[in-house]
Amino acid sequence: MTQEETGLPDCTLCVRKTFALDTDWEVPAFSQRGEHVPDIDPAYRFDHDTTLAILAGFAHNRRVMIQGYHGTGKSSHIEQIAARLNWPCIRINLDSHISRIDLIGKDAIVIRDGMQITEFREGILPWALQHACALVFDEYDAGRADVMFVIQRVLEVEGKLTLLDQNRVIHPHPAFRLFATANTVGLGDTTGLYHGTQQINQGQMDRWNIVATLNYLPEEEEVAIVQAKAPAFASKDKKKQVAAMVALANLTRQSFMNGDIATVMSPRTVITWAENYAIFGSLATAFRLSFLNKCDEAERPAIAEFYQRCMNEELPLTGHAAVRD
Repeated sequence: MTQEETGLPDCTLCVRKTFALDTDWEVPAFSQRGEHVPDIDPAYRFDHDTTLAILAGFAHNRRVMIQGYHGTGKSSHIEQIAARLNWPCIRINLDSHISRIDLIGKDAIVIRDGMQITEFREGILPWALQHACALVFDEYDAGRADVMFVIQRVLEVEGKLTLLDQNRVIHPHPAFRLFATANTVGLGDTTGLYHGTQQINQGQMDRWNIVATLNYLPEEEEVAIVQAKAPAFASKDKKKQVAAMVALANLTRQSFMNGDIATVMSPRTVITWAENYAIFGSLATAFRLSFLNKCDEAERPAIAEFYQRCMNEELPLTGHAAVRD
């Protein structure tokens, strides 16, 4: 049988050495990589408190929810920690199409020995429960009510899952871990940004052992991430330009928090802007295609002012910027 089916962590990693955090923690890990272990992103930057929260989830079997604005790297934070621990990791997006049957499983007609028979096909939740696996529910606050009550059964540490149709109780694998990411903290959409999210049963929220908040990184760290992700801006002489791009993003974030605009530049958007510059050869064109065109027309003059202030050039709201040949 594979490591994911039977294995337990068989080594430990030093958090100070692996994640560059000022702590003497040692966390369990696997010595070998399985097929469900995410790829390592060597440029990834770890937030101190969020990393400790996720590591506590892996080391002590805590149920951990990461809450914060979009594009801040909530899901990738969990994935990149799992990648360094060689811990298999499966992500599920809890959109409105994910049903109870998808999670639990259903009867299916199969051909066996030339005959049609009905057999139960397990869903992703029973499968993950029985394996060494970190299961991540993305967009947790968008899940349907019937799905959320299924998840509630496994939120306890002992987390047994009863399959009523099978008269079977599934006991979680000792290396099964459960995480979630959400834009809200279970209280519904109070900002108008995240349509489709809803309030989460407070009895269920109470079962999450750790709730961490991950929002935007300090400017210096975000600049380093953009330079690492976008080769066109990797050189030292481009750092000042990237810093201006991040400063522009921070102006949109502050304006959003003040209620002046409804669209905000996430770190993901800044990286996309940098990547699109490599295609179009014009910062203005790349900015318009990466962010400005997503904004309400009434907001665009204010955002153009932010652009002029940070980039020291006018941003035409209409017309074409020069594109590199």
